[in-house]
Amino acid sequence: MEKRITPKEYDYFGRQRIIEALCREYTFIKKTVIGKSCGGKEITALKIGAAPQYSLIAAAFHGSERITSTVLLMFIQELCDAIKNDGYIAGLRASRAMRGRGVIFIPCVNPDGCDISLLGAKACGSCSAEISRLCKNNFTHWNANLRGVDINHNFDAGWQELRERERKEGIYGPSPTRFGGYKPESEPETTALTELCRTSYIRHVTALHTQGEVIYWSYGAKQPQRSRKMAEIMATSSGYALDVPTPIATGGGFKDWFIEEFSRPGFTIEMGLGENPLPAEDALKIYHRTREMLALITIM
Repeated sequence: MEKRITPKEYDYFGRQRIIEALCREYTFIKKTVIGKSCGGKEITALKIGAAPQYSLIAAAFHGSERITSTVLLMFIQELCDAIKNDGYIAGLRASRAMRGRGVIFIPCVNPDGCDISLLGAKACGSCSAEISRLCKNNFTHWNANLRGVDINHNFDAGWQELRERERKEGIYGPSPTRFGGYKPESEPETTALTELCRTSYIRHVTALHTQGEVIYWSYGAKQPQRSRKMAEIMATSSGYALDVPTPIATGGGFKDWFIEEFSRPGFTIEMGLGENPLPAEDALKIYHRTREMLALITIM
């Protein structure tokens, strides 16, 4: 591609244009639609490499954390450019590093939530009045999907216990954040990911969030083989710290579900520092800090 992906805000259509441009330039990318959001937006997966096992990296689970999508697209572009031109990324010769390996990228898990946080009421469609009421007309910090369900509370891992913790915090129904739905896997965005993992052999998953510059790598007492070592490599590469989430952020998440379901490594990376949503211009700084880590995750 002639133009590099720039650190600015992208809505759903802007992001899809980037994805289409990537697929035109790098014809070895296999694009699939793994599902659609509540609002009918495509949830796109980009697969690189033909291998019996794949690593999976997914971004933008929360609307106010959409900067992770930009960072991931920056990485996809640089990786593909290095593969195409037999070049290097983060000191690794891309074509050699990817030999016999495969990776699946999901640039945006929650396209409705990202547009709501970015564009406000005009992104809510027929749900505009209800969403305006729930967020008191302040859309900026909206994390949930179009139905007010937090995707990263909707996976079937300690879901009932997390539901009780939500209620203790006064969250009983649709909310801008932290409502896990009325049952696990109730949302199309959630099932898009779970079905992908159930139908493909995924050796490990990484969920990109903001902020805090920490890496979560276990689920309670569950620490799949290789998880600790992989997390230590990621931490050394990025300078991020290894940590455990707070109780309200424990369970219900994608990496929690993957660890419980498959007993394979799962990671959550909290990128950047500040208050969500982080400024769009931070994307380049975050990318430079994490590009080596993303490259290592891809091939580990």
